[in-house]
Amino acid sequence: MPHHRIAWLPGDGIGVDVCDATRIVLDALPLDAEFVPGEIGWTCWERYGDSLPPQTVGLLEQVSCAFFGAAMSKPHVPGYRSPIVRIRREFDLYAGVVPCRAYPGNPMNLHDDTDLVFFRSNSEGLSASVEFRPLPPELLAVPGVMAGLDPQAAAASLWVITREGSRRLVRRAFEYAREKRRKKVTVVHKANVHRETDGLFLEVAREVAGDFADIAFEEVNVDAAAGWLIRTPAAFDVIVPTSIFGTLLADNAAQLVGGFGFVPTANLGTRLAVFEPMHGSAPKYAGQYRVNPIAAILAARLMLEWLGETVLAARLEHAVAAVIREGKVRTYDMGGTNSTLEMAEEIAHKL
Repeated sequence: MPHHRIAWLPGDGIGVDVCDATRIVLDALPLDAEFVPGEIGWTCWERYGDSLPPQTVGLLEQVSCAFFGAAMSKPHVPGYRSPIVRIRREFDLYAGVVPCRAYPGNPMNLHDDTDLVFFRSNSEGLSASVEFRPLPPELLAVPGVMAGLDPQAAAASLWVITREGSRRLVRRAFEYAREKRRKKVTVVHKANVHRETDGLFLEVAREVAGDFADIAFEEVNVDAAAGWLIRTPAAFDVIVPTSIFGTLLADNAAQLVGGFGFVPTANLGTRLAVFEPMHGSAPKYAGQYRVNPIAAILAARLMLEWLGETVLAARLEHAVAAVIREGKVRTYDMGGTNSTLEMAEEIAHKL
């Protein structure tokens, strides 16, 4: 029996392209694993009327972790829901971990000293997706902006923060910082406006920080954090923002290190984890094997770490760094002409 059982979920669009590339790299490593294919995304919706069919849910219940390529969002298709959002919710993958590192030699770097890790909430704030349309009577009774609204002509989303959800996310960020010998954790918030919700998050963060005296702790308003992130990203280390702020800041930080083609994401729970590139499905490029697979390959590095294969994870990252540094093989976003698979083959060769 293989030591690891991994659900392999290419999905749609360029998810297939970058997953093919990632397998070239993983197959070059002495990894004792079984990759079990699963269906997910828009093609599943067309076939079953479900973007995350029961057989895929069942597969996720039986594996060590999953690797996900991409899936179309289709926000205007009635009944269609993002499968990765559903996985995060149904398997309580509460922590979205996004490392943004500038590798030397990348011509797209804006700040060569950028090395950040975001811990963003996958389950609270606006990510909880508690929405109303039309508005229920309880909301219409709230004084202020809600008063007098036509319930059929308005919609609302709740900004949900809980003490336990805040505690486990912030604690996981501090534990990561200690394990990786990072020096500082920055909590990003808007407690001056969201006094109760971000206020609770900040209160809990301060409590958790008290258990980690060896790691510096700071609190930064999201407005200031957005500006400093662009001007002086080296001032940050591990960043824990509330809700949608994490998505926006991480997406911006990706541009500092070359764009979405260089940034992986880990969705972590207590039992299951799902790893993916930051980018979406980009259907106009699907099947062309033109896009940069490095984000997906670096997501595989995160997956190897989750599986306890730290030596293989380090080898993989060193190979990626060497290919970027040498610059002999570059995809179009790096100013080159090499294909998705040629980039993967070069990284595999370095292994």
